[in-house]
Amino acid sequence: MDHHQHQQPPSPADANSKPPTPSSTHASRHASGAALSWPPSSAEGAPARGPASSSASSAPATPASRTVYSDRFIPSRTGSNLALFDLAPAPSSSSGSAAAAAPPSPYCALLRAALFGPDTPDRLASSAGASSSSAASPVGSPAGGNIFRFKAEVPRNAKRALFAGGDDQDLLFPGIFTPKGSGPRKIPRSPYKVLDAPALQDDFYLNLVDWSSHNVLSVGLGNCVYLWNACSSKVTKLCDLGADDTVCSVSWAQRGTHLAVGTNQGTVQIWDATRCKRMRTMESHRMRVGALAWNSSLLSSGSRDKNILHHDLRAPEDYVSKLTGHKSEVCGLKWSYDNRQLASGGNDNKLFVWNQHSVQPVLKYTEHTAAVKAIAWSPHLHGLLASGGGTADRCIRFWNTTTNTHLSSMDTGSQVCNLVWSKNVNELVSTHGYSQNQIIVWRYPTMSKLATLTGHTFRVLYLAISPDGQTIVTGAGDETLRFWNVFPSPKSQSSDSLSSIGATSFVRSYIR
Repeated sequence: MDHHQHQQPPSPADANSKPPTPSSTHASRHASGAALSWPPSSAEGAPARGPASSSASSAPATPASRTVYSDRFIPSRTGSNLALFDLAPAPSSSSGSAAAAAPPSPYCALLRAALFGPDTPDRLASSAGASSSSAASPVGSPAGGNIFRFKAEVPRNAKRALFAGGDDQDLLFPGIFTPKGSGPRKIPRSPYKVLDAPALQDDFYLNLVDWSSHNVLSVGLGNCVYLWNACSSKVTKLCDLGADDTVCSVSWAQRGTHLAVGTNQGTVQIWDATRCKRMRTMESHRMRVGALAWNSSLLSSGSRDKNILHHDLRAPEDYVSKLTGHKSEVCGLKWSYDNRQLASGGNDNKLFVWNQHSVQPVLKYTEHTAAVKAIAWSPHLHGLLASGGGTADRCIRFWNTTTNTHLSSMDTGSQVCNLVWSKNVNELVSTHGYSQNQIIVWRYPTMSKLATLTGHTFRVLYLAISPDGQTIVTGAGDETLRFWNVFPSPKSQSSDSLSSIGATSFVRSYIR
């Protein structure tokens, strides 16, 4: 027996004539809100059917509204993992907790700076009905506004690519991709020391100056070799070849205790600098030896007889292999830093690259139009080789020996006599002869001039770099050696570097 009393539904005429009651208004609002909710309110996911009820206590068989489904998927923020990107809503002030929100992680701070620039834009005001305190909430705590918003004027820094290059400093991440204070540094335009070097020959094809790893400078003057200690300024006479011979080249071994001396008569001598004693003499070339290069215990020598000989100091033979290919005097020789490739330049305007076991060049470069004496391997990039041409060429050219490509060329306006690369920064120095006799410091790869140094009155034929990589010494036909501070010190270099001795005052003295 049914104990409930049922009411008859109103007639259509009565329903249209009566104004809507508060309960019916609330039901219609609930129905419209159901279209924006996901998942649907029905347990089975099927829409309920039946007319709307005018009472809150309607029977389950006659539900109050019909759920309307849209073709739009509107996700629920309550189910999203906003904490993954540090975008979780800030704790409500009504919770009674006075603890402030934790600061964002460094990754989130960098990501926000990359997206919005250094000045993080404020969020838009929340929708109508939200409190005014949430209208200016920052991007890091999206309480109810959009994460991205349109700005009429975007800061210039925000338009740049994240890893964009350029000479200007990276303002998105200062100090990370561009070091602070990276402006042009000041390079002294005058030498801090000058040594008189009587009888220093004015010959483009010779190599008479070299600086050892133990900070000792060797200089060939006439028929003698002198050693100048950069720490104590002590001068030692190493050898005297006699009146019938002259020094044509000097080269320190990589460890700096043995010195190779090439002579005008075609001999190669090995000297122990600590005991001033000759260790060995090799008589294999028929003409003068103007170029020498060490590779561990292997010594390579280039001569006017057009040949390159490899001398192994551990073998009893004078030489272990002969390299042929040049059609004129070999005047430039340099082993790469990994000791796998040998670059040679000749008076035949050719630049050759050899490997450790080849007797013929593996790479041939013929772009120079004058003698190639200046050769330098980059200590920063494997396979990068720089070469300079003589008076008829005047160009510095760059080669990638790994891919066998010609990278770039720079016309210097003068005969290129020497090249040396800095170990501390990606810069190099070139010395020149006719007609300006200058010394130029270049920045690679832009090849912009950092400084032009003048002082020699003759061709700057000889060049060497100190073991700490800060100082260069230049020699010229004016019979002087000049010392210049051109490169910055390495980060690990102590304040009392070897080359800093005497660097604060100008000194002129004699090397013999």
